[in-house]
Parts: sequence; structure tokens; C-alpha cells
Amino acid sequence: MSSVATILPADSAQATLAGRLMLDDGPTPVIVRGGVVEDVSSSAPTISDLMDLLKPSEVHGDPLFNVEELPVERLLAPVDLQAVKAAGVTFAISAIERVIEERARGDFRVAGEIRDKLEDRIGGGIRSVVPGSEGAERLKQALIEEGLWSQYLEVAIGPDAEIFTKTAPLASVGYGAEIGVRSDSTWNNPEPEVVLVVSSGGEIRGATLGNDVNLRDFEGRSALLLSKAKDNNASCAIGPLVRLFDNSFTMDDVRSAVVDLEITGRDGFRLNGQSRMSEISRDPEELVRQAMSEHHYPDGFVLFLGTLFAPTEDRDEPGRGFTHKIGDEVRISTPKLGTLMNIVSTSRDAPAWKFGTRALMRNLTERGLLTPSER
Repeated sequence: MSSVATILPADSAQATLAGRLMLDDGPTPVIVRGGVVEDVSSSAPTISDLMDLLKPSEVHGDPLFNVEELPVERLLAPVDLQAVKAAGVTFAISAIERVIEERARGDFRVAGEIRDKLEDRIGGGIRSVVPGSEGAERLKQALIEEGLWSQYLEVAIGPDAEIFTKTAPLASVGYGAEIGVRSDSTWNNPEPEVVLVVSSGGEIRGATLGNDVNLRDFEGRSALLLSKAKDNNASCAIGPLVRLFDNSFTMDDVRSAVVDLEITGRDGFRLNGQSRMSEISRDPEELVRQAMSEHHYPDGFVLFLGTLFAPTEDRDEPGRGFTHKIGDEVRISTPKLGTLMNIVSTSRDAPAWKFGTRALMRNLTERGLLTPSER
């Protein structure tokens, strides 16, 4: 397990961070500020409650210990009751890769030639067009005439973003936990992303990192298998902590973030990737607006913003591309948000998710952290 210094933001001395620790009494919201970890459960028994306060970054609690003593092994995903949403196909390369999956029906063996054709014909066009614009509509009509149109291109350059539910509240795993891919998947990869944390009123309170684990073979066979490709035991990792917006961290830092990915396999395989938020097709605030839509999220929500990363390097046999192996170490990092690390397992073998909403409510009630109106 890594030391605290290796997982916190590079400028952690100036940052205000929120997270959850599994203490002896149960899951506990904490604030990390000025080198001290504070228990804020008396003011906000859940992270959802914390994000609904007027100024979460100014909340104080009871000191627990210095940040150097933070038990990294007890870190939980830094969200709890929020809906976990994700925006897909928000970068040009991800649009192309989704079309490849669709055309290849999840078969990696035919993906290469499709990739070359699509990159040659539409790669530049997608990168330069503004989604929902007149230029996007002209490109759409041209691609339809050439027989190259796809439902994935519709959400890449059309007026409406793809917003889906990644997993259930409390199902996400945190730093150091095992992440799961279905045991019957043969083509899958991590998706390193910035994750926004949003209050019930739609205010963006801060950001963290996430791994939107994806099964390319399942989604490639049919877009209607998206839930099986995305929502599985231990298939969503978020962390290590939420960096709250304040004078040292704003939405402009999110827009300019460079997210690095490093995969290290037990077989000696190494893969590095990068996702530049400056290349996103839709502004993060627009994605939050579309996620809100006309719906009400009484506990708030978190939103994965998508990724530029789409690995095509061969890991084993030529033409097969990349897929995970058990034991892969996945590190996702960016200086302002720190590092999220997880170890790849299968959804079957990763620890089962057992602590849900009922368990949390019972625990908070036993600890006297809920007011009568909340019971």
C-alpha cells in the first residue's frame, strides 16, 4: 500500500479534501485540511450531506490525526448516497473506438482495419466540429451518405450527450481496492476519468478521479448491453479524495487537467496513457446540465466526464490489442487531484458488495448521527 504523500495532490498543503474513512464506528466523512484529518460527521453524517452545505470547504470537525497518519488502507470511495452517473463518448477518439466496437461486434480481430478506415475518413472531422452545431449536422449528413453513421457518432457530435448510470449508490470502491471485470469478458480496459461531485441543487462542489471500467466485448456486441459492460461488482473506482472548490482549485483546473494512466502487469507488461481534459468535446458544466436534465437528485450525484484513453497496443498476440489480466495495477493520477490505485480482479472474485443504504442508515442511527426528521 502506498504512503499518504504519494496519493495526495501535489499541492495538498493548499487543498481542502473530503473523503470517507472506515473507522471503528463505521463509515465516517472527513475533511483533510492544513495537514490535519477532521471527523465532520456531526455536521455532515454523509458526503451527500456535506455537499449540500452552503460552503463545504469551510466545514470543520473534530481532529482525528495528522495527515501523515492517515490509514490509506481504510479509505473508502469518497461518495456515498449520490447517484453515480457517467458521460460517454465525450472525446473524439472515444467516439471512433465505440464505432469500432459496434462495427466489429466486439471482435478484436476485425477492429484494426475498421480503425484505420474511420481514422482516415472522419478522425479530423470529429475533432474539429462543435457538438450540436450546423457544422456537426453537415458532417452527420455526409457520413450518412457514405454509410459511416453510427449511434455513437450521434452522441459524439449531436446535440444530446450520452449520460448513463454507472453503478448504484455505495457500490463504488476506493483507493487500493480490487476492481472487477466480468469473468466471462475477454476484451476490456480501464477508463481514467475526472469525476465531478454535484449537490442536490446542481452545484458542482469539487472533483476527484475515477476508473469507469469498461468491457469492450460486451458493449461492442450491442449498445443495449451497456449495463452489463459497465455495472458489475467492483467495476467502479472513485478516489482517493474529493478536492473541494476554493481559491486554490476551480472548474478551470478541471478543464485544464491532464490525467495520466499507468498499468503494470504481473507479466511485466507496462502501458501508459494520457487524457487531456482540454480536448473534451463538451464543456464539463454542459455535461452536468444535461445530466441534471429535468430530474431531481435529492442526494446529489457524481458525474464521470469521459476519457480520451482508448488502448490499442497489443499485449499478447498481434492484432488483439489490450485487455486486462488479473493482478494488473492501475494508477490514475493528475497533480491537482492525486492518485487513484486499484488492482484488477474479476467481479466474481472481488469482495462482494454488502454494505448498502440500509446498512448505512442503521449504522448512522446507532451512532446518533441522524436527526429525528431523517430517521
